Amino acid sequence: MSLEILLIIAFGGALLTYLLGKTSEKIRDFLAVVISLSLVAFVACLYSKSLEKTFYFGFFGLGLVLRLNMFSWLFAITIAVVGALSIIFSLSYIRAREKTDFYFLMMLLVNAAMLGIVLAGDLVSFYIFWEIMSWSAFLLISYNRGPALAAGMKYIIMSIIGSVSFLVGMLSLYVSFGTLNITQIAPVITSASSGYILFILIAFSIAFGIKNAVLPFHTWLPDAHSEAPAPFSAVLSGILIKMGTYGFLLILYVIVGLKLFLSLGSGIFSFHSVLCFLGAVTIIIPTFIAMLQTDAKRLLAWSTVGQAGYIILAIAFGTNLALAGGIFHFFNHALFKALLFLAIGAVEFRTQTRDLDSLGGLAKKMPIVFIATLVGVCALIGVPLTSGFVSKWLIYKTLILEASPFLAFFALAGTWGTILYSYKLIHNVFLGQLPEKYKDIRKSPFSMQLPMIVLSLAILVFGILPGIPLKVINAIGISFGFESLNVTLWGIASETGTLNTINIFSAVVVAALLIWVLFRLSAKSVPVAQDDSYAAGAHTPVDKYNYTAEFYNPLYRMIKPFLRDVIDEFYYWIGSSMQTLSDRVRRVYAGDVGYYVMYIILFLAFLIFVQLKWKPW
Repeated sequence: MSLEILLIIAFGGALLTYLLGKTSEKIRDFLAVVISLSLVAFVACLYSKSLEKTFYFGFFGLGLVLRLNMFSWLFAITIAVVGALSIIFSLSYIRAREKTDFYFLMMLLVNAAMLGIVLAGDLVSFYIFWEIMSWSAFLLISYNRGPALAAGMKYIIMSIIGSVSFLVGMLSLYVSFGTLNITQIAPVITSASSGYILFILIAFSIAFGIKNAVLPFHTWLPDAHSEAPAPFSAVLSGILIKMGTYGFLLILYVIVGLKLFLSLGSGIFSFHSVLCFLGAVTIIIPTFIAMLQTDAKRLLAWSTVGQAGYIILAIAFGTNLALAGGIFHFFNHALFKALLFLAIGAVEFRTQTRDLDSLGGLAKKMPIVFIATLVGVCALIGVPLTSGFVSKWLIYKTLILEASPFLAFFALAGTWGTILYSYKLIHNVFLGQLPEKYKDIRKSPFSMQLPMIVLSLAILVFGILPGIPLKVINAIGISFGFESLNVTLWGIASETGTLNTINIFSAVVVAALLIWVLFRLSAKSVPVAQDDSYAAGAHTPVDKYNYTAEFYNPLYRMIKPFLRDVIDEFYYWIGSSMQTLSDRVRRVYAGDVGYYVMYIILFLAFLIFVQLKWKPW
């Protein structure tokens, strides 16, 4: 199957779904699922194939190219799978909403655009698909109206800044080398000066850093996640922001190349060291901000920013083990963060709230959602037998072996923070007392449960058998110029130690059996009244039976002045300053012809003065 047909199905299917939705909702839903699952099957059939073809000639003298290799295939299959599962989840979630035809159009369109990005073989095609993705995402973020419009505007303004930066870098490459074909740029860019290459890297890093929500370009993401529909939040966090990751890998390892990238600058002022530092900062700050959130989706949004830091840190570090850990963590993050957003979406669908202080005790009422959230949280933390453990183990091992204690401390501190906010999420939603108003709550629909089950199984399978994705990742590393890793079905073998998940699996099974026996032998729990909850003498708010409800309020009041997002405030200051300047400039355009005549006379008088003052004789 050709790549052109794949994209025709993706884009054409989005439009056809919208048109048929005007006649029948059932046909629309069926077609949306069929299109998304077809893309999964078609991309899967392209495994291990290498293709490159110019699909359009004459775009201002440039050819538009589609290209497939193991690098683009891994991203494509991730996009297709997460996109399909989000569409299936949407069947029940979005049914009672307005403009559902438009919603499915945008969901399919954003997935098609992301496929176009990873299959683009030239920067013009990349840019076109990038813009389609950005504007489709804007419309989906703004879908719920109200505060969602402000979140959408914040996102699109940041995206436009990134697009302009991308355009500057792209035009500069064309002027310098006369081509925008990726395979043609890579060999000739080595002849450019280090200063010019640094300029190109900075231009593209701004574009990709904004999309990847790397500090200080992260400010759009918490608002966007909070206001977007839950199925799109899964896509947004799981794969859309990873288009920035794909862009970083493309510019660093494909266009510029491994040796040139690592040779820019020296010591702590080298480009890759600065990028590593930004990754480390992106891990630590958002992780501990997430701990203070009471909105479940906002907590996960800040978590996404922090986890993106691990990916950037790893791919910027520049070793084969670090790159494997970074790419594997991208793949894992797509799975477990999509899973968590879908789980919280299912909870919100039944309870109509995301307030962590108003929930609790839902484990028995929504067991599938609880188990899925538990699996997602374990992968987020990096608990053994989940895929998140393997990717984090690779990153930690790299930082320790390469004697980078500062970066290793940031990565480990980020995991400590992750444990804290993950426990808060699990406890406040599923454990503790069940509020009376939720005593008759029903389980989530099967169309919501199925995507969560699939993602949970994928996390466990790739945690026990990490060699399956690592084989693909190793092939990507070899194509980037790294030495091959010794990958086995159970992990990676090296001189400094072997990761063997089968041994870990055996140990975990034995430990789980011992814990189960202890619980069976222990005393049985006794039902108590809703308000009979030990809170260490603290007041328990009405209808909020978790002992952690508002528990941190005294501490929060003390540290609130220091929790200002100065970066966000800086952007708002720039925006308000531009608005003030525009208002003042606008006064010049009074609409009175007399004013305009006066402006012309004053301008001519100024020119006469200049001529008289600086005459050549």
